[in-house]
Amino acid sequence: MASRIVSIVGRKNAGKTTLAVALVSEFVRRHKRVMTLKHGHHPADADRQGTDTWRHFHEGPAERTLIASPNLRVLFERTPDDYDPIGLARRYLSGADLVIAEGFSRAPLPKVEIFRPSVSPTPLYDPSDPRSSEWIAIVTDDQTFRAACPVLRFGDTAWLSTLSTLVWSRALELPG
Repeated sequence: MASRIVSIVGRKNAGKTTLAVALVSEFVRRHKRVMTLKHGHHPADADRQGTDTWRHFHEGPAERTLIASPNLRVLFERTPDDYDPIGLARRYLSGADLVIAEGFSRAPLPKVEIFRPSVSPTPLYDPSDPRSSEWIAIVTDDQTFRAACPVLRFGDTAWLSTLSTLVWSRALELPG
């Protein structure tokens, strides 16, 4: 079975991570192998200056440094690649049933947007944008919001189950 990918998008502080974590939990409950990919605007700081692994990567400077412990591995890699989520998923997350990416709003991926008017009065979704067909659904706490794609509300019964089914059916299958 091919891996699938979907992106969770939304304005800053709208709840993208919370939604991504909820979807991961739901898909794991459904016995799917799920991996995640997080877009960042600044370098990750997962190691402290002066530690051996920090020195391997920063003082070396090694192209790649893998921190390996009994239950966790972290890879640091210098790369000129940009943030192509499809390429990243194929390279690092092969074997997943589903890759849930957070961010990557400009990438050509199926999207689920979290929209909270208390954070921003307008969603990223724009029905006049030629890419509006990429939206699988919008999840919101706005009771009056409407869109051409499915709109799910946090107060709806079984919104997460409904969203998970939509995501699975509309996620992009990654080319082999």
